[in-house]
Amino acid sequence: MTDYGVGIGWRPEIAGFVAELPGLRFVEVVAESVHDHGPVPQGLADLRAKGVAVVPHGVKLSLGGAEPVDPARVTHLAAVAERLDAPLVSEHIAFVRAGGVEAGHLLPLPRSREAVDAVVANVARTRAELPVPIALEPIAAIFDWPDDELTEAQFLTEILDRTEALLLLDIANVYANARNRGTDPLALLDALPLDRIAYCHVAGGAEAGGIYHDTHTHAVPEPVLELVAELCARRRPPALLLERDGAYPAADTLRAELDAIAAASGYPAVT
Repeated sequence: MTDYGVGIGWRPEIAGFVAELPGLRFVEVVAESVHDHGPVPQGLADLRAKGVAVVPHGVKLSLGGAEPVDPARVTHLAAVAERLDAPLVSEHIAFVRAGGVEAGHLLPLPRSREAVDAVVANVARTRAELPVPIALEPIAAIFDWPDDELTEAQFLTEILDRTEALLLLDIANVYANARNRGTDPLALLDALPLDRIAYCHVAGGAEAGGIYHDTHTHAVPEPVLELVAELCARRRPPALLLERDGAYPAADTLRAELDAIAAASGYPAVT
């Protein structure tokens, strides 16, 4: 992926703010929010006309499910990528349905050989139809399965090696998982194939009931920005993206968050 620098997740609620960012070069949009026919949302069309890259980010493929991915959902993701002239697409290493029942949210996989095989098979089915590369995102998990066979780094690396996919590394998830497990987030960074990163997510969270939750509705905390700096000192990713989903703050606050990510990464400010 091209060095796009700092971007932001495009949402209709902040479309006006995003449109006015003078240095913006890429955004991400939830793939399922874009129709595979009819007009593209005007805000996205305007960004594309200005040369801003748009990356569709899927949330419903269920790549980690035991059953094959839904062909209609793969077709939709491929069509959205083509409509937006996307440089790549991204999806989660997770499952969202089992036995035909939709969970309604992303669920973590056991880090087992069987789970690796399921992800590899579903990514292969997906890649066969996609017109562009795919980046895979490990999710935040508030629990571990008792039958884990692999470390997180081993699990991710084997999936990436066998699928030849890229990595979407959510730095907020790295922080959340390490904090909840009592482990060192830098140890995970040092064990991952950082050269496979397509781009990174950066987001805020909050603690509730002794567990840190990746909420996307709170400010990016200082420890996450410190992780951004640590990652960039090792190998700066081509792009970093601020994720906000609901409870959108004032424009000045969003600008400050984007500026903080730029400062931590060494990329130019986009505000």
